[in-house]
Amino acid sequence: MTTTERLQTFAMPDVGEGLTEAEVLEWRVAVGDTLTVNQVIAEIETAKAAVELPSPFAGRVQALLVEPGVTVRVGTPIITVDTQPGAGELPAAVHAVQSASAGASTPANGTAVADGGAGAKIGEVSADGRIATLVGYVSAGASSVRRPRRGAAGAPVSAPEVAATRQVHAPLATPPVRKLAKELGIDLAAVTATRPDGVISRVDVENASAADHLGDHAAPPGGAVAQYDPRARELRVPIRGVRKATAAAMVASAFTAPHVTEFLTIDVTPMMELRDRMRRRPEFADVKLTPLAFVARAVCLAVRRTPELNAVFDEPAGEIVIKQYVHIGIAAATPRGLVVPVIRDADALDLAGVAHALTELAATARAGRTSLAAMTGGTFSITNVGVFGVDTGTPIINPGESAILALGSIKDAPWVLDGELAVRKVCQLALSFDHRVVDGQQGSQFLSDVGALLADPGLALAF
Repeated sequence: MTTTERLQTFAMPDVGEGLTEAEVLEWRVAVGDTLTVNQVIAEIETAKAAVELPSPFAGRVQALLVEPGVTVRVGTPIITVDTQPGAGELPAAVHAVQSASAGASTPANGTAVADGGAGAKIGEVSADGRIATLVGYVSAGASSVRRPRRGAAGAPVSAPEVAATRQVHAPLATPPVRKLAKELGIDLAAVTATRPDGVISRVDVENASAADHLGDHAAPPGGAVAQYDPRARELRVPIRGVRKATAAAMVASAFTAPHVTEFLTIDVTPMMELRDRMRRRPEFADVKLTPLAFVARAVCLAVRRTPELNAVFDEPAGEIVIKQYVHIGIAAATPRGLVVPVIRDADALDLAGVAHALTELAATARAGRTSLAAMTGGTFSITNVGVFGVDTGTPIINPGESAILALGSIKDAPWVLDGELAVRKVCQLALSFDHRVVDGQQGSQFLSDVGALLADPGLALAF
């Protein structure tokens, strides 16, 4: 088998729903690593979610063709694998690195020298039959010379001593992550790895950088996207991935569906009292029962009387499609932007089932592991702005749906109860709906039903 036949190039795949591009967040392998079929080689971010990318080949990594942080179109080559490396044979790139660290001579000026290899463009086969790799990697035909490392007294340190030091003290990180740390001025030895295998990721470095800039303030969980830096006059954040898709979807929704928003303030003291009682029951022992679970359950009951809220306007077909099931989307703020994972067949779940589903959904979203499939097919959405201390808002309908409900903060407020002024647990609901599908009477009836179920949970028996 020739070298060309042995080298297999893996292109960025379409990981779902006809997406046209994806960003390489982090490589999980390096040049010279041995691969097995379906081994995770990279983490990529599409317009909807971050996903792990498995390898379709077994062999040895010959070249990484895309830098982390770069967005490429589907079909673009991203990695080259030698599917039949010779017994005991290492890729030329690895040989070059090992030769350099084993004592290759240093030029008189003491600077490192690297020859990229035959003038080939990245990903192309050069004149010597090897693949040209990325800037920052040693190419297949490269020679590399390093400045001798010196000890505390200034004497050169031998190659075995260097290797031993690396094995004991060197933090684990891929070359792209090391490059990022160098650019941000971050000492990898001071970075805590969050991955189970102890390898420092791109997110770990970004967190360390944000914490360094913010002083005593901790970086946000899950990775820093944009942080205040008093030394900078402005900060430019690239619009890509989930943020890019969200922006396009919200603009399309706001200027396509005629939005109407109605508001309702309710006394949810009975709901909060019921919540306290229910939390002591065994079925809620291992799950967090939140007001959002009660709201989701109330929505499922209310759509039975007003199904138009669980519908979609199909303009090409000239039809209003009323769904006979309720897939509730829960808007979740994550470090990568807004995502709306879906609880499927929520109308078939009891309160405990909804609470369990919300707990799993939240944990997955916070970890940035919500799959593409988990964010499709919603029929109605809920956004809990109350967790941010906000009273209410005017939510934008999720594309493909006809309504969205915002839950405001629950707080003590004066309320007239049985003709007397009392302090009660009060919150505001805001319902936005597509006026092409839902009339004012239908929207008002639905919102009133949801409010009544939260103000008096016993009404659920009548639905």
